[in-house]
Amino acid sequence: MNAQKDFVLWLSKIDKRLAPYVGGKAANLGEMLRANFPIPNGFVITSTAYQTFIKENNLKQKIQKIMKSTDYKDPNSLSNSSKKIKDVIVRGTISPKILDAVLQHYKKLGENAHVAVRSSATSEDSKTASFAGQQATFLNVSGNQNLTKAILGGWASLFTARAMFYRHENKLNDNKVAISLVVQKMVDSKSSGVMFTIDPVTHDRKTIAIEAIYGLGEYIVGGKVTPDHYEVNKDSLKIVAKKVEPQKNMLRLQNGENKDIRLTSRKGSRQKLEDGDIVLLASLGKLIEKHYNYPQDIEWAKEGKTLYIVQTRPVTTINNKQLTINNQKNNISLSTSKLPEPILTGDPASPGVAIGKVKIVKSIKDADKVKLHDILVAPYTNPDYVPIMKKSSAIVTERGGRTSHAAIVSREFGIPAIVGAQNALSILKDGMKITVVGDTGKVYEGAISIKSEKKEDTEAAKLKTKTKVFVNIAEPQRAVEVAKGNVDGIGLLRAEFMVARIGIHPKKLISEGKGKVFTDSLAKDLATICGAFYPRPVIFRTTDFKTNEYRGLIGGEKYEEQEENPMLGYRGVSRYIHDKDVFMLELEAIKYVRNVKKLTNLNIMLPFVRTVDELIEVKKIIAASGLKRGKDLLLYMMAEIPSNFIILEDFIKVGIDGVSIGSNDLTMLVLGVDRDNSKLTESFNEMNKAVQIAIEKIVKTCSKYKILCSICGQAPSNYPELVKNLIRWGIDSVSVAPDVINKTRRVIYNIEQGKR
Repeated sequence: MNAQKDFVLWLSKIDKRLAPYVGGKAANLGEMLRANFPIPNGFVITSTAYQTFIKENNLKQKIQKIMKSTDYKDPNSLSNSSKKIKDVIVRGTISPKILDAVLQHYKKLGENAHVAVRSSATSEDSKTASFAGQQATFLNVSGNQNLTKAILGGWASLFTARAMFYRHENKLNDNKVAISLVVQKMVDSKSSGVMFTIDPVTHDRKTIAIEAIYGLGEYIVGGKVTPDHYEVNKDSLKIVAKKVEPQKNMLRLQNGENKDIRLTSRKGSRQKLEDGDIVLLASLGKLIEKHYNYPQDIEWAKEGKTLYIVQTRPVTTINNKQLTINNQKNNISLSTSKLPEPILTGDPASPGVAIGKVKIVKSIKDADKVKLHDILVAPYTNPDYVPIMKKSSAIVTERGGRTSHAAIVSREFGIPAIVGAQNALSILKDGMKITVVGDTGKVYEGAISIKSEKKEDTEAAKLKTKTKVFVNIAEPQRAVEVAKGNVDGIGLLRAEFMVARIGIHPKKLISEGKGKVFTDSLAKDLATICGAFYPRPVIFRTTDFKTNEYRGLIGGEKYEEQEENPMLGYRGVSRYIHDKDVFMLELEAIKYVRNVKKLTNLNIMLPFVRTVDELIEVKKIIAASGLKRGKDLLLYMMAEIPSNFIILEDFIKVGIDGVSIGSNDLTMLVLGVDRDNSKLTESFNEMNKAVQIAIEKIVKTCSKYKILCSICGQAPSNYPELVKNLIRWGIDSVSVAPDVINKTRRVIYNIEQGKR
């Protein structure tokens, strides 16, 4: 398999390292399929196929010429340019070498199988830009001819007006963006919807929000139907809230076509997803979030009795700074007291408060009506509205849910939004001045001065605490942004994502005399991160790849055995001792950053140290590399194995400067629970008494021997109540996910001040 040359790849052969060739959507689907999540089978037409098509049809210069003449602030200019580019693409010819490869794969899905063709642009589904709904999706495509049309239409959709505008606003280079297409067996959806593993509006991490409708999911993501809304507690997996909405129409396959079907009032008024399925879906969402270690926006569908996951992407709206800016512009913020009666109420879709004039837009043809800072009022939101959403100070719609694609984009832009506000078009009139409160879903007549009663986020960003608040980071780009906040350093810098981005097994590079490629790439990322945080400490956890993860790198199959249980296999410092050459590449990168770049805030943390003898051996290797442990270079050890807390004193006596508790692996190994096993989800609990005893012993032992102690697993983010115990036991620092830094700082401050 060579993604640079292959036109078509099965989803089962794809993982995140192939994202540059298959796009974020396809990479996520492939990775989940390989992890045994319920994903419909299918294949990917790679970006290589698209680029070859563009080259063979001599389209690059034609497209560039049209784009150069485009005025992105003028909806008509944008629309005309989009039409011209799409026309030249759909009139192009797909060469036999590409088409034959596609049709051979299609045939294996079944004779004239019904498939969904979804875009997977190489810049979409990132943590900063979702590209939600910007490219086309074709459902229930059947037959070679229709599939060929769908492919051309999918490629052309890279240049929809909304996609071009979106790239322009996010400063993405059109010339560097390509597109791949996911072709999957169609799920004949009895019901479908969207799930967020955090509350999409409040960002409450303990809530899983699910929205559901009858039929195909296009009506929910396009905002044409107001969905049922369910909320599930992430810890207990109990349903805590339900709002059942009447549904008049659904989209289903009928007589070989997607048809709008009228529902009886009796059927339409029923709950769209049974309670048992809600809980099952929530448990899947919880596992997917754990797999990616980041909140997810998930699309799902139910066929018969089976629930399928058809897409997942990171939630892109955590810690949106633009919202703060918008609120400051208007000099208003949120309160719920002493307000007049609202003239309209809907569902909150994007937080914030805005004042402006109503502009009713019944179709995208009315886009020119909306001027800067107007409030857009429409029957429903869909991605075509993105250009005018950007100009608007707020959005109000009659239909649609909090998880519709346009709602997602509105949160990305930091624009307050309310959806499902019935009769909005009859109550609100063009030119009327209103106040929109996206946090509560309420609309007030006139300009209402709303004073804030909650300033926790703003204040927390300035608070000082004795217990340090560190952050868990994996990517350089994220580090630069997070470093601007009230954070004392990085408590866990993971090596794995940086190594995965290199994409080649380090032993393969060494065998080819290219070890410097590995070292240079890692050093560059480390320097970016350490530079952003300097002089605050950065604790770099050296690689803890397992054999199954290393096998996924190019050349990995040659160097990695297939272990029955990689989680307990050849990982951590065991690798460093047996594969010194590979570990030396990492140490060389650390030396370069510290000695050449003079970023001496970079420290080392060793993962998965099973025995005292292993610690002794690995310390010798580090010393031999020229890195000298001392006040200027601290050596940490992860505490994530029962032996680490049972004989922690013995490890400390060998010579370490600090211990960081990895609560995820520690919980797994103390309780004997595979954290990736869906049947054992309820048993995996960091607050279990046995786990708490282990954590307490680690913290108190570190305090006794006067060495630093931190915790860098997910537990402090998920269980703020744990933080109180950690402080009482004597923890020095808590390292948490970026989105809960201020929240954790507030909790620590209140505890230290005796407020709770």
